[in-house]
Amino acid sequence: MRHYLPIEDYGLIGNLHTVALVSRTGSIDYLPFTRFDSPTLFAALLDKDKGGYWQLAPVRTDVRYQQHYLPDTGVLLTRFFTPEGMAELTDFMPIKQPGQPGALVRTLRVLKGELAFRLELRPRFDYARAPHETEQHDDALLFRSTGPDGHQFRLLSSQPLTLRLGDVTGTWTLQAGAEVTFVLEEVLPDPTEGTPHELAHYAGPAFEETMSFWQRWADSSSYAGRWRETVLRSAITLKLLTCQQYGSTVAAATFGLPATIGAGRNWDYRYTWIRDTAFTMYAFLRLGFTEEAKGFIRWLMDRCESMQDASELQLLYAVDGSSQLDEQVLDHLEGYRQSAPVRIGNAAAQQFQLDIYGEMIDTIYLYNKDGGPITYAFWQHVRGFVNYVADNWQRPDHGIWEVRSGQQEFIYSKIMAWVALDRGLLIAQTRSFPAPLEEWRQTRDAIYQDVYDNFWNADLQAFVQYRGAHVLDAAVLLMPLVHMFSPAEPRWLSTLKAVEEQLVTDSLVYRYKLADGATDGLSGEEGTFSICSFWYIECLARGGQVAKARLYFEKMLGYGNHLGLYSEQLGEQGEQLGNFPQAFTHLALISAAYQLNRDLASPANHSTPHARWYV
Repeated sequence: MRHYLPIEDYGLIGNLHTVALVSRTGSIDYLPFTRFDSPTLFAALLDKDKGGYWQLAPVRTDVRYQQHYLPDTGVLLTRFFTPEGMAELTDFMPIKQPGQPGALVRTLRVLKGELAFRLELRPRFDYARAPHETEQHDDALLFRSTGPDGHQFRLLSSQPLTLRLGDVTGTWTLQAGAEVTFVLEEVLPDPTEGTPHELAHYAGPAFEETMSFWQRWADSSSYAGRWRETVLRSAITLKLLTCQQYGSTVAAATFGLPATIGAGRNWDYRYTWIRDTAFTMYAFLRLGFTEEAKGFIRWLMDRCESMQDASELQLLYAVDGSSQLDEQVLDHLEGYRQSAPVRIGNAAAQQFQLDIYGEMIDTIYLYNKDGGPITYAFWQHVRGFVNYVADNWQRPDHGIWEVRSGQQEFIYSKIMAWVALDRGLLIAQTRSFPAPLEEWRQTRDAIYQDVYDNFWNADLQAFVQYRGAHVLDAAVLLMPLVHMFSPAEPRWLSTLKAVEEQLVTDSLVYRYKLADGATDGLSGEEGTFSICSFWYIECLARGGQVAKARLYFEKMLGYGNHLGLYSEQLGEQGEQLGNFPQAFTHLALISAAYQLNRDLASPANHSTPHARWYV
C-alpha cells in the first residue's frame, strides 16, 4: 500500500519546459505534462491513490536507498542496495529542442548480484480528472487522454510489459551487467512537427547530450569561490525552473504542497512572479549566467508591449506571459497527507503589490550594468514604471507575503518603492537617458524619510511591518541588502537586534509571528522561512559579523535535503514544508554564499566591517 514520503525525499529533473519529482525509492510521483503550469500526468504526491505515478524499484522490501546527482548536472542517480545485490536507476529528461517531443528516460543497471524488479506505470491525465485509452503497438504502448486536453504519450521499453485496465506493470529478474531502458515520450499534436526517437537514441546519445549540456552550462559560471558545488547545485535548480522557450522562471516546481500540514496554506507556485524572477536573474548575473537574464528581459519587454499603462503590470503570469490564472480547488484530490484543499491557479495574480516594480527595475539596472545595455525604446517603459511608483508609493497593498487579510502600507513595499526610484536614477544617469531626475530624487528622498520616521516603533526600538504596526517582519532584512540603509545605521542595528530576539532561533528565521499579533487572513501556524534565514546570514556578513554568518550558513546547509534542495519552509522537526524546490530559497542561498565568500576573501572587510557594503 502506498503512503506519503516526506517532501524532502524527492529529487528534481527537468527539460527546461517542465519538471518531474523522483523519490529516493524510485517513484516518479509528480509530472506536469508538458509544461511547468500544465495539468499533471503523475500527482501521487497530492493524492497517493488517485494522483498517478511511475514506480521502478526492487521487489524486495528490505532495500536501502541512496540518491545523488551526477556532478554539475540535472541527471539523477538512485541506488538500490539489497542482500541479493546492488543496482542503480538513472533518471533524466533530455533538453527539449524546438519541434521535438519531450521525454523522460529511466535506465536501470544491475551492478552486482541478481535482483527482481517491478515496474508500475499508472498515468492519470489532467490532474487525475480525465480517463485514458491505451493501445499496444509493435514498438511502444500509446496512451491517449479521452478528456478535453487530448494529450498523448508513448512508452518505449526494452522489457516485456503487461497492460491491464489502462495501466502497465512488469516484473523481471536481472543479473549483474544487465541494463534496461524505459522512455515516456510526448506525442506531438502535429506529427509533422518532429520525429519520434527510437529507444536506442534515448539509452545512448540522449544521455550523453544531456550530460554535456549541463556540464557546459555549469562550466560557464564565473563563480570560483567557496561552496562552489553547493552554489552550482542551487543554480542548476534555478535553471531547471527556467523556461527555455519563453525566458521566464517559475517560483517553484509544485503546487498544493502545504506550508502547514492540514491547515489549508496550499498554493500553486508554478507561475512567473515578477518578484521571484527578478531575484533569480540577480542570482544568475552574480554567477556570470547572462543569457538567462537576457531571456527574462525579452520576456519582460513582451509584457511591456502588451500594456497600455504601467499600472497594468501584474504580480504573476503564466510562463508564456498569459494573465488569466483563476484560482480553483481540485476537490477530488485529498492533498499531501490529507492537506486539502489542493489549489491550481492563484488569486494573488489580481492583488496590488507595489514592491514588484522595485525588484523589476533593480534587475533591469543590474542587467544594464552587467548583462548588456538596454535600448531607449525599453527605457521608455522603464521610465513609465518609475513614474508610476513616484505617483503611487503611498498606496497600501498586500505586501511581499501576499496576505489575504486586507491591504496595509507595508514597510517592504516602501523599501522597494525607494529601490525603484534609486535604480531608475542610476540607469538614467549612467546612460544619459531623458528622465525627470530632480522629481525622482525628491520622491526617493521622501520615501526614505517616511520609512525612517513613520515606520519606527519607539517601544520595540525597531522598524515594524506596516505603518502603525506593533509587529516585526523579517522582510526588513532587505534594508541593507538593497542598500537603503547602511549596516552601521543605529536604527537598523536596533531593528536587527529586535528581529533576532523575536523572529530568530539560531539560524532559523520566521517571516512574522502570528502568535505575536501578526495576521495574514489564514489559519494555522507556520514554519521558519528559509529565504529569511539566508537574508539574515547575508545581513550578518554585511554588518561585519562574518564568523557568525559563516557558522549559520553552514548550519543552514545542513537543513537542505540529501540533494541540497530546499522548499519554502522548515517545520518544527526540521522537515521541508511548502512547494518544492522553491526558487526563492535557492537564490537567497546563492546571494548569501556570494557575499560571505567575498567577505572571507577580503582582509579589508575584517579590518573595516562596513567599508564595502554598498558595492
